[in-house]
Amino acid sequence: MRIISGTARGTKLVTLQGEKTRPTLDRVKEALFSIIQNKILDANVLDLFSGSGALGLEAISRGAKTAILCDNNIEAIKIINQNIEKTKMMDKTIVINDNYTKCLQILKNKDMKFDLIFLDPPYKTNFAVDAIKRIVALDLISKDGLIIIETEDEQRETKYIEQIDININDIRKYGRVKLMFLNRKG
Repeated sequence: MRIISGTARGTKLVTLQGEKTRPTLDRVKEALFSIIQNKILDANVLDLFSGSGALGLEAISRGAKTAILCDNNIEAIKIINQNIEKTKMMDKTIVINDNYTKCLQILKNKDMKFDLIFLDPPYKTNFAVDAIKRIVALDLISKDGLIIIETEDEQRETKYIEQIDININDIRKYGRVKLMFLNRKG
């Protein structure tokens, strides 16, 4: 896995070994960043369920202002910190080692809002839907902000997301991986 474009282009990233994380494939990441390229410059980014930090670091490399990288796995946090060092992005990143519910509350307490929020939780959980509910309730997404979910079961996610005050703009499929793009209603 590597940074695809921008100031850290070509930097190889360290990934966590084993089944605890599932890195976004380079071809999916490339497609994702091609879709959102006009929203990245000077964006405040939240990479929840960060794993290796690849999505947040890719956004910084492409011109995002800041990235909050959150994961509750201490081994993932070590990997994230290694990748931040490798990409020389210490001044634009904040790492939070906590579960997503506490992380979102911390961000609310700091009165933060995000232009891009990446949600790539473990598959077969309701973490993405719960995180979206919390993000909306805590008003953490900017007016024109975008939430991107990586999932293998968009039908399950869609069923619950439709009950939240948020729009599903688009769903893209890359093999068994689906990317869902959501934004605020109104």
